[in-house]
Amino acid sequence: MCGIAGIIQFNGLAIQTQYLQQLSDTLEHRGPDDLGFLTYTPSSTLQVSRHPQELTPGTVGLIHRRLSILDLSTAGWQPMVSSNRSYAITFNGEIYNYLELQAELKTLGYTFSSQSDTEVLLTAYIHWGKGMLSRLVGMFALAILDTQKQTLFIVRDFFGIKPLYYTQWTGGFAFASEIKALLQLPHQTRQINPQRLYDFLTVGLTDTGSQTLLKDIQQLPAAHYLEINLDKSSPLQAQRYWQVTVDEPSELSFGDAAQRLQELFLNNISLHLRSDVPIGVALSGGIDSSSIAMSMRYLNPDLAIHTFSYIAEDSRINEEPWINIVNHASGAIAHKTQPTPQELVQDLNHLIYNQDEPFGSTSIYAQHCVFHLAQKSGIKVMLDGQGADELLGGYYPYLAGRLASLIRQGKWFKAQQFLEKIRHFPGANKYPFFKQALGLFLPLNIKGQIKSYLGKPTFPLWLNQNWFTKHDVKSSSIPSIKGDNLLKEQLLQSLETSLLGLLRYEDRNSMSHSLESRVPFLTPTLVNFLFSLPEEYIVDEQSNTKAIFRKAMRGIVPDQILDRRDKIGFATPEQDWLATLNPWVESVLNSQTAQEIPVFNIDIIKQEWQALLQGQGVFNFRIWRWLNLIQWTEQYQIYFD
Repeated sequence: MCGIAGIIQFNGLAIQTQYLQQLSDTLEHRGPDDLGFLTYTPSSTLQVSRHPQELTPGTVGLIHRRLSILDLSTAGWQPMVSSNRSYAITFNGEIYNYLELQAELKTLGYTFSSQSDTEVLLTAYIHWGKGMLSRLVGMFALAILDTQKQTLFIVRDFFGIKPLYYTQWTGGFAFASEIKALLQLPHQTRQINPQRLYDFLTVGLTDTGSQTLLKDIQQLPAAHYLEINLDKSSPLQAQRYWQVTVDEPSELSFGDAAQRLQELFLNNISLHLRSDVPIGVALSGGIDSSSIAMSMRYLNPDLAIHTFSYIAEDSRINEEPWINIVNHASGAIAHKTQPTPQELVQDLNHLIYNQDEPFGSTSIYAQHCVFHLAQKSGIKVMLDGQGADELLGGYYPYLAGRLASLIRQGKWFKAQQFLEKIRHFPGANKYPFFKQALGLFLPLNIKGQIKSYLGKPTFPLWLNQNWFTKHDVKSSSIPSIKGDNLLKEQLLQSLETSLLGLLRYEDRNSMSHSLESRVPFLTPTLVNFLFSLPEEYIVDEQSNTKAIFRKAMRGIVPDQILDRRDKIGFATPEQDWLATLNPWVESVLNSQTAQEIPVFNIDIIKQEWQALLQGQGVFNFRIWRWLNLIQWTEQYQIYFD
């Protein structure tokens, strides 16, 4: 787990050493244990050093900041150069099946001088080229300099767990693990991306596709790669190398499928426990994180397990009783944190800087505090349950997706029975399931027409519609869901959209504390298996979400946890927090930055906030998105044209 970056100059000019140093310095938090630089000019040899001023300036430069997890010796140092000096790699992530790949490569005649997954990865590229990608189990963002082909090969993992951003300008290209590093380059602008801004402000959508909130910075999408010629600047076309399989249905019975799922999940946990440093668990008390902790104990009765949990002051969202059940059952060493709204404000500038882009709610701060506690406790690797809800229908809207499938398939009686079941689901009174289910059928243009007919604005009144119209922004860039299995399509859409934001929050929060966060639910084999199952295995007729996983974990996870039907996670009492912080909220809304942001009707925003304080109107995450955007705009000096 590390920070990586690189620059290519296509005009023959050498890269100034100061830019390589600035990229490295900005990414230091991602890899405080070591650092390395590489320079190269076609027709010359590769040069590497820990000190860029010792290198001959080249037209290609690679940077690496190391967080040592596997093979802590200097043999794992990067950028790593092959023995024939023809290839070099800078790599962020972990390849969990590196031992198996190393054994296979040894049978093919290769030898290794380290026990690092980096050397295995570089050797795999040398032997299989791009074909190595289908063999990997892991999370990764990497760049391989291939002097034989005169290319730079950059690739991002299957689900976008690890970040990879890039930018182009006349005569050059650069990439980095974080946006803030690319902003150090002299040619880089800070102009807003209007469509992505609308998506964030209205529905909280971030990090999906190739665009970012900054117009001139792109991200490599999950499961894509770029191959860049070193000798010329040309249009970049990312290529997809993997996609979720949804059209190969399994014929396994529910019981057999649960047994297979247990085997796959335990194997994933076993692989994700490979580490030469201490490992902890981010434990919320829900089914997913509890299954990780209990599986660790199941696989290794003697393992020292450390859990790290956020405890809410509000009893309605306090999961401490569930957390205590898991800690007792697993024999874990428990660590807990209970942040306050005042601490949120004190840490907010630091949090905004770390996240690169605005984030959707204050729950990100709760996660930040959990990683901070883990760092103070000497932990360098954390396991987390991200992705499970998107695979197993863990959120309330997925119940509407299952209902929509039954309606689409003409199973009216079953749909009526299912609707009766979910009406009694915890918190169901807050979710108009039938209305949501019907909404999944409608094309976006029809939804807009219905809103207009009902007198509801397609643009919220607090947004300056003229500004967005001027920039040709669509009222929604989220595609409609098609097909008969609407729940599966809904899950797949979440996997490729909303999950990416959660993974970004996790990556920045963990790496800002020099921690590696691992997500064992997200491997191609496990994901393809889950998408092959019938929808009723995911959400059953009794409206139980994660039905197949609950069955798979029986006997490993306490029944009290598996029988939970509520969904909380790292939820914060956001409305209470912001009400407590009203003087700070008003100072932000009255700031000069807030007045100057042209996308807001700031007077309406102020009116809505005052109405909420007086108990009028409906509270939702839009409040935090306003505040977060204003603070981010000021800190990052964002430009709105």
